[in-house]
Amino acid sequence: MIRTGRIYYGWVIVFIGALGLFFSGPGQTYSNSMFIDLYINDFGWSRSEVSSLYSFATLAAGLMMMFIGRFIDRFGQRMMMVLIGVIFAFACFFNSWISNIWMLGIGFFLIRLLGQGSMTLLPNTLVAQWFVKKRGVALSIMTLGSFAGATLFPIINTWLIHTWSWQFAWQFWGILLLVVFVPVSLIGVRNKPEDVGLEPDGLDKHNSSNAKLGASVEVAEEDWTLKEAMRTKAFWLILVCVGIPGAVNTGITFHITSIFGSNQLSPEIAAMVLSLMAFVGIPMSFVSGVITDKIKTNYLLLGIFIIEIILLMLLLFTSNIIIAIIFGIFWGIANGLERIGLNIIWPNYFGRKYIGSINGVGATVGVIGSAFGPLPFGVGFDLFQSYTPIILITLLFPVIGGICAWSARKPTKASLAQT
Repeated sequence: MIRTGRIYYGWVIVFIGALGLFFSGPGQTYSNSMFIDLYINDFGWSRSEVSSLYSFATLAAGLMMMFIGRFIDRFGQRMMMVLIGVIFAFACFFNSWISNIWMLGIGFFLIRLLGQGSMTLLPNTLVAQWFVKKRGVALSIMTLGSFAGATLFPIINTWLIHTWSWQFAWQFWGILLLVVFVPVSLIGVRNKPEDVGLEPDGLDKHNSSNAKLGASVEVAEEDWTLKEAMRTKAFWLILVCVGIPGAVNTGITFHITSIFGSNQLSPEIAAMVLSLMAFVGIPMSFVSGVITDKIKTNYLLLGIFIIEIILLMLLLFTSNIIIAIIFGIFWGIANGLERIGLNIIWPNYFGRKYIGSINGVGATVGVIGSAFGPLPFGVGFDLFQSYTPIILITLLFPVIGGICAWSARKPTKASLAQT
């Protein structure tokens, strides 16, 4: 049994989860965007070629996430975190060796599957095992690792590239994964509290059932298999809610320099907005963690889509630094709420036992959404020489998401048996 005095070991798990989210960075768009122009300049590839490869590689990676979720349920988070960490490190080394367009496509696929997908899914399913009543707060603290990555990776990558080379930048992250993340996961991760004689939230075993009944209004008292969850209307409505933010956020992030440039705003302002978004998202993740312990999660998702509508409308009129700052603030608010709401709803609705398989499907849809995000913005700009038409079309999606969020009521197995 693991004992840490009066400190519940679940908080150590939260720290390791945050570390995992941070080290998902090499697979995230905010990190990869620092390399795109270098690939174009060094190899003579077109922007359309690189953008299309990125989208198709992300789509292929997303389709694989369901299998990753099943592997998590079968082998546990500890083994998977070590294995994924090692393979991800070598994927970073592979990206430092690319010399042709096919290697770039393979490199994109590996880092999106292992980084954006797996290294995000694993911490979320791990922390969900260790907390029930305090799940919202635990996930909000863990999300600090994600915001730290979004803030630091562009800065560190820029420094590494300018000081040495883009190849060295990839090798740097591969080395850190092997010497920091993999050993910490091997030594520190335990799959669930019951494995070491503990209970979720650090509760005493004989008090855990009563305390659990007094937890969040949405905490699941039943464990659903993936097949059972797929028979509910809520499951499919939540999938829509998961896919839309991935598409909208990735589309904006991938093209933000160009979007701002079309409004006569400099790349420095675009970079400032990205950093501002991450900075504002940090306190918002704490707020959303508290909110999810007080209100129904689908209401939180509804709020996210309302903010996304405001966000896109602001983007239409972002023509000076003041509006750009306001845009960055709203973007940070939306991201802070999304990071918690879109992850906590799965264990809250469908329990802990099969969270890998269920959340794996959600991760698949999220990654697929992010795959399709950049392409419409790029094609729309090529067709209309303006981002306005595609932004107006994109406004329809958070409206659809808001309707789905409102309708995604928590299911019960009793109601399922009656259908």
